[in-house]
Amino acid sequence: MLENIPPDEVLFLDIETVPQQPSYDNLDDAFKHLWEKKSTYFRKPDENPGDVYNRAGIYAEFGKIICISTGYLYLNNGDYCFRVKSYHGNDEKALLIEFADMVNTFVAKKNIFLCAHNGKEFDFPYIARRLLVNGIALPKVLEVAGKKPWEVNFIDTLELWKFGDHKHYTSLELLTKIFGIQSPKDDIDGSMVADVYWKEKNLERIVKYCEKDVLAIVQLFRRYRGEELIKLENCRTVTVY
Repeated sequence: MLENIPPDEVLFLDIETVPQQPSYDNLDDAFKHLWEKKSTYFRKPDENPGDVYNRAGIYAEFGKIICISTGYLYLNNGDYCFRVKSYHGNDEKALLIEFADMVNTFVAKKNIFLCAHNGKEFDFPYIARRLLVNGIALPKVLEVAGKKPWEVNFIDTLELWKFGDHKHYTSLELLTKIFGIQSPKDDIDGSMVADVYWKEKNLERIVKYCEKDVLAIVQLFRRYRGEELIKLENCRTVTVY
């Protein structure tokens, strides 16, 4: 499959999400009740809803996006280069509008595939849901209702590694290790994002972590295609922090 996809038609991405509030106590009564009901599915008997509120960022109904890092490949003097840009901030609607505008511009020029690790289960539906919550029209590439599987332009590096083994989960960190790719987890990992955002208030640190994930995903994509890794000197970040 991958050999039939032009590399310059793939938009690689990763998102970082956090709970909508710094703590369970900041929720209004209605959301407290709804989180209590939601968390019954994974709370331990000795835990209350507040104890597990740090997991709220995983769910689009209780979380928000604070960063979408994107990247694409392009040829320069015969070598593939990689350009990375992040859409980030405390105003989720503003960053989603910027992201949607970029995707729509991309689609207007060429066919487009979205590529992420575990994207089909997390990144793609999460982005679509938060776009709708914020009253933003879905880019066509995210309009998947009623489409046949082969009509959906999603590439999932986790799914590709499964080879049909649906019970198997392999982290991006592990795959980068076995394929000889620089680890994106050399500073923080996903479990730390909420605290870095709400307690440290260090969004820039999160954005840089998200961008490392995107670079790891494109390198994994290259490995799956039997290609050499992109040289680090050929990777350019244009994000304004």
